[in-house]
Amino acid sequence: MTAAPARTPVMADVAKLAGVSHQTVSRVVNGQPNLRPETRTRVEEAIRLLGYRPNPAARALVTRRTATIGVIGTRSGYWGPSTVHRTIQAAGREAGYFVSSVNLPTLEHAAVVDAVEHLRDQGVEGVVLIAATDEALAVARAQHALGLPVVVVEGDESAAPLSVGVDQVAGAELAVRHLVGLGHTQVLHVAGPQSWTEARARLLGYRTALYDAGLRPLEHLAGDWSARSGFEAGTGLLGRDDVTAVFCANDQMALGLLCALAEHVLRVPEDISVVGFDDIPEAAYLIPPLTTVRQDFTAVGRRAIETLQAAIARVPAPGRLIDPELVVRASTAPPRPTRRNR
Repeated sequence: MTAAPARTPVMADVAKLAGVSHQTVSRVVNGQPNLRPETRTRVEEAIRLLGYRPNPAARALVTRRTATIGVIGTRSGYWGPSTVHRTIQAAGREAGYFVSSVNLPTLEHAAVVDAVEHLRDQGVEGVVLIAATDEALAVARAQHALGLPVVVVEGDESAAPLSVGVDQVAGAELAVRHLVGLGHTQVLHVAGPQSWTEARARLLGYRTALYDAGLRPLEHLAGDWSARSGFEAGTGLLGRDDVTAVFCANDQMALGLLCALAEHVLRVPEDISVVGFDDIPEAAYLIPPLTTVRQDFTAVGRRAIETLQAAIARVPAPGRLIDPELVVRASTAPPRPTRRNR
């Protein structure tokens, strides 16, 4: 078998070189069964020799599949969502999909609707939505009802028909139980924005762990995921001798909190223990190194693609939630008797 002259090959060239019909080549290209092994091998060899590449549009007409999925994220720059976005893109390509991404400045309802419609116009077979705000979840539920699978990356199984993520409640419980186990009975929580399901889940885990230990939760402080809001929370701790430990809903806020405490000569962990959430790459190199809850974002991205594939194929999806891991570093220690711990 010798190759044809150098030009952009078409399916008819493959059929001629392999000595088969156009329909047979189409069946091989589209992965259809019930072909003789020797025939399939001959066609695949012709494809290789010619450097033939199937036309995606023509293939979609035959298979009724575009092999394209969409990913909607934000331009927030937060490490967790950004890492998940990159992982989803890589896992999608490995699974044989073309991944079309839309990065929004905010996850407001109208913006998410426009993004979904943009992806729908591209013929995507499904969408992965990163960052579960209440407005974004409302869009996800509506799109699912219309027949377009939308997988939401977050850690609350009840929030969307299809969701994957790290178990946020369990992660918060790990953090607080660690502090309680060290002897802390007055643990403060710096929470994320309560329009995010993950922030609410971490607040729930904080409260649950304290109630389970027979302790009363303190009134939480409101943050917005940023280091600045963590700094403001740390400044608000001045003059309070009832707090011996703080659980921050993410590492960025913990970073800001550490800075505020250092500026006001409060030592960590001697005066106040601090725990974060995410395990950003810098967490191990803060002063002191930060105890935090690690989320396996690589596993989350791969699980999102597996779940979307299952939804497209209309087969049972894999388990939604991934277990978190507590990473203990130097920012936590037993409370000192000089600070009130009652």
